[in-house]
Amino acid sequence: MDFRADHFSLFGLNPGFRLDLSDLDSRYRDIQAQVHPDRFANAGDAERRLSMQWATHANEAYQTLKKPLDRAKYLLHLAGHDIQAENNTAMPADFLMEQMEWREAVMEARNGGDHHELEHLHNRLRGDILGRYEELGSLFDAGDHALATDRVRRLMFLEKLLNEIDDALASLEE
Repeated sequence: MDFRADHFSLFGLNPGFRLDLSDLDSRYRDIQAQVHPDRFANAGDAERRLSMQWATHANEAYQTLKKPLDRAKYLLHLAGHDIQAENNTAMPADFLMEQMEWREAVMEARNGGDHHELEHLHNRLRGDILGRYEELGSLFDAGDHALATDRVRRLMFLEKLLNEIDDALASLEE
């Protein structure tokens, strides 16, 4: 195995946003069966260390590819596009307004203890996110990395909001 290989090559997959996740799971299990440190318990120190490195590398690659947002970021990285998440938070005004409206609705539902409304917001946002991932897949298919970068940055906001809704739901269940 080659540590310099990209995550897709590690699993014998063609680079792309659209993946068969059950196929990825199967390929990951196959690799882990080959490199898992338990298989090398009686081997020498160097072999055990290499096994641990491979198992860790395979796990990191798997975790990146199985999550659509992380997979998109990785594809953009491979294509040489920096999403500049840390230093570029500028977003279009209409998108920011939409984010404020969502956050106000979540805050109102959370403060009011409205579990039903939070679930409704969660389902609505989840549907919106899934549609945006479909669009993102089309952008990657078309090779439009510049627009894909913008969409990934937006999805980062939306995924964070979805986590906030999940946290609000969890706090009401306690």
